[in-house]
Amino acid sequence: MKRVIALANQKGGVGKTTTAVNLAASLTATKRRVLLIDLDPQGNATMGCGVDKHALSRTSCDVLLGDCGAVEALVPVEYGGFMLMPGNQDLTAAEVRLLTMAVGREFKLRNALSPVRGDFDVILVDCPPSLNMLTLNALVAADSVMVPMQCEYYALEGLTALMQTIEQIKESINPELQIEGLLRTMFDPRNNLSNEVSAQLIQHFGEKVFRTMIPRNVRLAEAPSFGKPALFHDKESRGALAYLALAGEMIRRDEVPSGGEVPSGEMSGGEVSGGEVSEAPGDELIRRDELPDAPV
Repeated sequence: MKRVIALANQKGGVGKTTTAVNLAASLTATKRRVLLIDLDPQGNATMGCGVDKHALSRTSCDVLLGDCGAVEALVPVEYGGFMLMPGNQDLTAAEVRLLTMAVGREFKLRNALSPVRGDFDVILVDCPPSLNMLTLNALVAADSVMVPMQCEYYALEGLTALMQTIEQIKESINPELQIEGLLRTMFDPRNNLSNEVSAQLIQHFGEKVFRTMIPRNVRLAEAPSFGKPALFHDKESRGALAYLALAGEMIRRDEVPSGGEVPSGEMSGGEVSGGEVSEAPGDELIRRDELPDAPV
């Protein structure tokens, strides 16, 4: 499962950062080596990992501009066990500088990651909520794109523009770029519109839509204020279990041959079977008693 995954959607508030932080923690719980890159000037992923974005000596901005190597900017995340390349408002200045470059500006992140790609099983890139030069760098560096989205009308409108951008990048710059999957976030099955939009997504994108759905969950929403992923805030919460299920689904997709069927036992957001969060041949099963303790 060695690849770079960009989490992108130009619409804000769809759960990109929440997904980036919690998926990084969940994949780490399955014994994968994970790097999370915060490419959003808001620095929410950095803060959500418990790292002060105002007290950084090196950030993803320095890496993009070539002021330091990728290794120099990495910091360990205390609650999660993965590595973080933090970001803050300096990325806004980085984008302006990138726009003034005549050649190679879209390849800055790809080139910077080359020395460290082999050190990680998964590299997740949290993109800003716009299709700008920072997002373009992420898409050029990525092997695939995960699209977190709410099941509502405006999300469908934005998805069309994003898919067109991805196709253009694939045709001109990064022919290996694939759609990792569409992730339905903040999903409420009691909402008729959510169910209708969800059905349209499945009809149009088929197996590219993750079966795992991330529910609306208070623990997910409050975990960033404690500077830790939901898995370390409340491991029994529906949100934490949903992201563990997503990690398991991604691993199983890798293990199924192309064109094969996904094994039974897929779980949608927050469902657990037999006391285990992931159940499929070849998975490292994650039992509840192996998960980190919630804070007292």
